[in-house]
Amino acid sequence: MNLRITAAAAGAVALLPLLAACGGGTSSDGTSGEGSSTVTLVTHDSFAVSDEVLAAFEKESGLTVEQVAPGDAGTLVNQLVLTKDAPLGDAVFGVDNTYASRAVDAGVFEEYQPADLDPQVAAYAPDDLAGVLTPVDRGDVCLNLDDGWFEEHDVTPPATLEDLTKPAYRDLTVVTNPATSSPGLAFLLATIGAFGTDGWEGYWAGLRDNGVKVAESWEDAYYVDFSGAGEGGQRPIALSYATSPAFTVSEDGTTSTTSAMLDTCFRQVEYAGVLAGAENPDGAKQLVDFLTSAEFQADVPGQMYMYPADPEVELPADWQQFAPLADEPFEVAPADVAAHRDEWIEQWTATVVG
Repeated sequence: MNLRITAAAAGAVALLPLLAACGGGTSSDGTSGEGSSTVTLVTHDSFAVSDEVLAAFEKESGLTVEQVAPGDAGTLVNQLVLTKDAPLGDAVFGVDNTYASRAVDAGVFEEYQPADLDPQVAAYAPDDLAGVLTPVDRGDVCLNLDDGWFEEHDVTPPATLEDLTKPAYRDLTVVTNPATSSPGLAFLLATIGAFGTDGWEGYWAGLRDNGVKVAESWEDAYYVDFSGAGEGGQRPIALSYATSPAFTVSEDGTTSTTSAMLDTCFRQVEYAGVLAGAENPDGAKQLVDFLTSAEFQADVPGQMYMYPADPEVELPADWQQFAPLADEPFEVAPADVAAHRDEWIEQWTATVVG
């Protein structure tokens, strides 16, 4: 069981044949999947599914699933846009609400949504994505704390975004680059939601002057730099997810060694879709149907440490204590994200990286 990362090496481009079976199937719009026995899913590095859940889908559909993982979700979208005339696969999972409009506007996707999609799930796709992308999971991108580090060093843990610019927290924080990482862009949007379009750059200048480190991917920030991941990192404040503390629970299940700063969050929604120009569009539609099925949705928390889009799925018992969603995550209107995303990333780069 991995925390937002697959067994594949992070950042690598992998083509992974999974399991083969025979038979036939149809997508929810009634189209046949018998034209090809292979369907390729393009996804980010953190995609994961239980072997038995995938095997059941392959047996029922008669499809063999292959996976292509170009990197983090930000890299994924960049690759989808660059290769739209010769797509990397048939279906995609992992495009999120911070980058989705860019891919949609570039014509990356064919229109498709499962016919029987629960209206509560469909509601996670704003109007500009409806009918094109299908919500699969959701979660809050938040800063995480290594609670043991703060106790050991007798330092009061930070609680707010403003705290991170204080001298007591100099050189303690690692975040990810919004140009290459969807959690990084989500956190940038959190600061825009918190400080407004006139104040966020000044806030980031304060973080820069207080020694914030910028990693290129979530995996690097969490597993290389974060001291709470148990991998030798040196920084006790890292950008991750509100669900991450459920991964660091003690063996007896009573405590966690990390916690999420729930006043620093931005809500992320991840989508699936059918790629325009796919070699196996019927298989792609069946795969999107599978990602919204009860079986896959129930598998999401344990495999990817995200909340399933389906609100009826039973969550792990310890999530109420260790992985709650934020009561009031920061928000930026989807239309504003679409209109200003590239501009904001350029301004962030000039301010923080130089």
